[in-house]
Amino acid sequence: MAAAMSTASSLGLTVDDATVLHDSNKLTLRLMPCDVLARVALVADQVAQFEIELAQRLAGSGSPVAALDPRVEPRAYERDGFVVTLWAYYEPATPQGVSPADYASVLERLHAGMRKLDIPTPHFTDRVEQAQRLVASRDRTPALAAADRELLGNTLRDLRRVIGERGPVEQVLHGEPHPGNLLTTKNGLLFIDLETCCRGPVEFDLAHAPEEVSEHYPGVDQDLLRECRILVLAMITTWRWDRGDQLPNGRQLGTEWLSQIRAAIDRNGSDTTG
Repeated sequence: MAAAMSTASSLGLTVDDATVLHDSNKLTLRLMPCDVLARVALVADQVAQFEIELAQRLAGSGSPVAALDPRVEPRAYERDGFVVTLWAYYEPATPQGVSPADYASVLERLHAGMRKLDIPTPHFTDRVEQAQRLVASRDRTPALAAADRELLGNTLRDLRRVIGERGPVEQVLHGEPHPGNLLTTKNGLLFIDLETCCRGPVEFDLAHAPEEVSEHYPGVDQDLLRECRILVLAMITTWRWDRGDQLPNGRQLGTEWLSQIRAAIDRNGSDTTG
């Protein structure tokens, strides 16, 4: 918090107070009275410049993404072992649920903008591999029971193979377009948190959204989507068992999601994994 406030002040912005909006693996703050949204991460844990470049290109093409604050140079600022990025703050619209049709429409617009990008991005399987390494490391996931470790390891391995064998059409993706990364603002629906961008099938992105959203998204491969949903569930479950995970109630969610993975595999049968 101190790093964010001093960084903004040094750039000529007036900062008297900061409010925590989100605190997990990254800290998100609203700085006042300049009304800036600051995102703070440890230097070792950030890909801020990558996210900034993506945000600038997408915002420039009219894609539905949050923009950087226009009053300061668009770059990552390092201070006291942290990296700080400064974004426009969007006043929330009247709280109401986003309809599946609107969610699908804004995600389709984002994907259309991303298809025009010519920028190196990780492949979605790189993120699967990160989860596999985490499952394989008892030092990093000491509380994960043997049977659960085997379940996650097998699910990640088998679905990575099954999806790859399908040879799906791929493009640049958001990577984690779940409801927590979609803002309802007076400027419309806007996606945030582009640091997870990767290349893969659009079904991988849809797997992060509520199930009803895919019903309004054109051209979805439903079999591929089912596989991606289980794969994504295995990935986010794995993150919750990382001893360094800071998501509130993360361990409880991890336990619940393990049960959901078993149920999903049972429903889909042996064709999904194994």
